Amino acid sequence: MTDPRAGAGTYTYTSKPRAPGQPDPLELQKQQQARRRAQARKRAQQLLRPRTPEPVEGRKHVDVQTELYLEEIADHIIEVDMECQTDAFLDRPPTPLFIPAKTGKDVATQILEGELFDFNLEVKPMLEVLVGKTIEQSLLEVMEEEELADLRASQYAYEEIRNVELAEVQRLEEQERRHQEEKERRKQQQWEMVHKRNETAQKISARAFAQRYLADLLPSVFDSLRNSGYFYDPIERDIEVVFLPWLMNEVEKTMEYSMIGRTVFDMLIRKVVERRLNTYESKEDRLPPVASEDRNGLKDSEAVMNPSVTTLQAQRSLLDRDNPQAPTQERKPMEEGELLSQEEQEMRETVGKEEPPQPEGTWEQ
Repeated sequence: MTDPRAGAGTYTYTSKPRAPGQPDPLELQKQQQARRRAQARKRAQQLLRPRTPEPVEGRKHVDVQTELYLEEIADHIIEVDMECQTDAFLDRPPTPLFIPAKTGKDVATQILEGELFDFNLEVKPMLEVLVGKTIEQSLLEVMEEEELADLRASQYAYEEIRNVELAEVQRLEEQERRHQEEKERRKQQQWEMVHKRNETAQKISARAFAQRYLADLLPSVFDSLRNSGYFYDPIERDIEVVFLPWLMNEVEKTMEYSMIGRTVFDMLIRKVVERRLNTYESKEDRLPPVASEDRNGLKDSEAVMNPSVTTLQAQRSLLDRDNPQAPTQERKPMEEGELLSQEEQEMRETVGKEEPPQPEGTWEQ
């Protein structure tokens, strides 16, 4: 018996033979890498070296010596022309297959027929186990199917009973719902009826109260409006607004004129009396003095108490002095009447001259 996974012999790797005159690829690769490194180094040096800015348009840069003393360059550099020819481009060789290195030793074994086991003898217990397990699994499946059938039958019966009970419950719930709705509807109707009854009673009471209140309100409103002056008699209003103010104004003017006349009349009387008093005093100064001092004191007191008597006495003394032959008792009434008539005439003349004229349309009191 052989195993296809086991192999005999050793494995060796042989590379592809190189043509004569062909360079080694490894050497070519090393040369290319060295060339690239040199070019990169040169570019880096050029970048690091400070560069002169580009010339402006129309000019160019020229190399100039910057030493302190100018020197003539007489050295000539030896120049030699050299040529070189690069090799032709070589294709990259194919990548060899990866073969891992062997780690052990190759060993071969030969197994003859009948050396390992007897098939008929060894397969019998395995076959018994397989058949027993299959029969047992079949019996379990049959029992499970019967049990599932019983469960389905009992479930179907339970569902039928449950459906009947659910239908009965739904019927009872629907009946209870209808009873509850009927109860709520009756309660709502009763509440609406009571509410309407209360509302009607309130409306009736409000109407009665409004009628009772308005019965006294309208007359009181009209009375208040009439008292406030919104309803009035046009003739009475005309008298109150036009005639009475004009009448009061005219009465005030008349009273003012009367007061002015009285004041002027009093001033005139006072002025005349003062003038007469001064005249009588000047005339008394010319008369001889009276013998008795008591009589003078009495006369002074009487003059102070009653100036009119003093004035009459002074007038009598003047008349007696002018006409000493006439008796005193006979001239007394005449002198008093003459003095009074003269004073009244003077006062009337003065009042007639200074009293202001009464305005037209005034009422005389």
